[in-house]
Amino acid sequence: MSGSVTVHLTVNGVEHELEVEPRRLLVHALRDDLGLTGTHVGCDTSNCGACTVHLNGDAVKSCTILAVQAEGSAVTTIEGLGGEGNLHPLQEAFWNDHGLQCGYCTPGMIMASAALLAENAHPSEAEVRHALDGNLCRCTGYHNIVKAVLSAAEAGAGAPVAS
Repeated sequence: MSGSVTVHLTVNGVEHELEVEPRRLLVHALRDDLGLTGTHVGCDTSNCGACTVHLNGDAVKSCTILAVQAEGSAVTTIEGLGGEGNLHPLQEAFWNDHGLQCGYCTPGMIMASAALLAENAHPSEAEVRHALDGNLCRCTGYHNIVKAVLSAAEAGAGAPVAS
């Protein structure tokens, strides 16, 4: 690839070396180059939060970060949080408390919630709503999403997420 840059990332605990164009967004590197399609592209303007991942432990919208800006970083995607047969308590709570409908926003909601719970293991409803303020859902009305986050907090999901 002409004009490409080498980027080193640790994604979900696995080291990767990618050749990317300098203008390639992190979300596209994750989805297209690494095949981690759980991180969704919703708006490309940082309004919806569907692309939320953890970058060195902080929740970020990967549609606003260039892959080259993540050089040397640790990234955790929804796939790294938990998976089939080994769900993270937040994933389980979203399932049990009906915090999802179409599921498009769910990965971003869960990643933003995991960052909140790593910082504040027992948030109030208002704190959950504030933390999810930058994540949009067009299906649920948020009530069950907030309920799921509070349920996960009650079940002890506040442990820091490994990057």
